[in-house]
Order: sequence, then C-alpha cells, then structure tokens
Amino acid sequence: MSNSVGAVIVAAGRGTRMGTAESKQYLLLQGKPIIVHTLEVFQQHPLISELVLVTGEDDIPRCREWVQTFGLDKVKAIICGGAERQHSVHKGLMQLKSEWVMVHDGVRPFVKPQEIVACYEAARRTGASVLAVPVKDTIKQVDNTGQVLSTPDRRSLWAIQTPQTFRLSALVAAYEAAEQDGFLGTDDSSLAERAGIAVSVVEGSYGNIKITTPEDLDFAEFTERNRGERQI
Repeated sequence: MSNSVGAVIVAAGRGTRMGTAESKQYLLLQGKPIIVHTLEVFQQHPLISELVLVTGEDDIPRCREWVQTFGLDKVKAIICGGAERQHSVHKGLMQLKSEWVMVHDGVRPFVKPQEIVACYEAARRTGASVLAVPVKDTIKQVDNTGQVLSTPDRRSLWAIQTPQTFRLSALVAAYEAAEQDGFLGTDDSSLAERAGIAVSVVEGSYGNIKITTPEDLDFAEFTERNRGERQI
C-alpha cells in the first residue's frame, strides 16, 4: 500500500485530572463521546486509509458499538492497550498495513484536516514530523529545591501535540529497540529521535487542545458550539 496512511488513536488512559468517574475520552461533547469526535476527523479525511483504536479492555464493547453507530468504517481494529502509553501504541502499530502512520491522542478532537496533510507532507520530506506550537510563556528550569537554574530561550521551545507521523516500518523498529533496551519515552518522537530518525516540527494551532481537565472540557464545549454555529 504505497504512500498509504494509517492512524493509531490512543484512548487507553485513565486520567484522574478530570475528576470524573468516567474516563475523559468517553465524556460527552455536544452529546457525542469525545473519542467519536476525534475518530470522525480521521474517518472523514481522504488521506487516511485505516484506523486502529487502542482503548481499555472494558471499553472495547461500547467502542465497537459507537464505530457501528457512527459509520466509522475505517476503524480496522479496536484493541486493548498496555500498561503504559508506549505499550499501547506499539500494540496499535502491529495492526496496521499502511506505509505511513500517524499516532494521535484520543482526547484531541480539534486537529484540523489541513494540519493532518501538513504533517504527512513534512514526514514524506524529512522522515518524521510532529505537530507543535511555539511556547507562549517564559519557561524556567528549576531544581528540586525550587531554585531557578536557567531561563531557556523561548524561541527554541515548542509544545508538542499530535498527530506525530512516521514511516510505519521505521517507527516499529524504533519501538522494538526501545523495548529491548527498557527505554520508556515521553512520546513517539522521542523513540524515533533515539533511533536516529530526523523529526521535523509542523506548526499547529493552540486550539488543538488535549482535553484533560474540567476547564479543557468547558473550552471544548465552547469551541464545538461555535464551530457548529459557523456551519449553519
């Protein structure tokens, strides 16, 4: 499947910052689970040929139901995640047959179609890409006693988002190397960097938030409501 693009959507987390009994990816946003909003962005994108959803074992039945209800026919597999996000992604990668892969957070429903294209094109040019935004705040490096050590130049700092895009075979090799060495990275690109893969940054938007707190959910409701009004 030359130049085909698949996506692993990671929704296996049990975040506690939302303060709800329900996992954040299954909370309703404008009457629809957040994870469904996210899947729909990739389902509707002409670049994407296949999707794998990685979730919790107990959540697989309702996810299967939503996939059917909302006509998400690009979802080829719904699988149980691992102990860490890294393990969940690795399991998802093994389900894909496409040449390229995007790894995306299940609780980022506001990624734009043009950002998906830009990430793919950058990965084709350089080997891998990550969506990111320049850091707006001044950042301080602080030691464990609370003393400021340094103030990095803000112009060199980017807040990393998803999707992160790679050649599937190269990312699988990076994951296998990390597993052999017992290395646990903070994101997919850290494993790619470690394997010597060049990763380029694609400038995204500040609206591509990861919904992890009640404040994020309020912002998401506002964003989705406004988006709906603009389409009327």
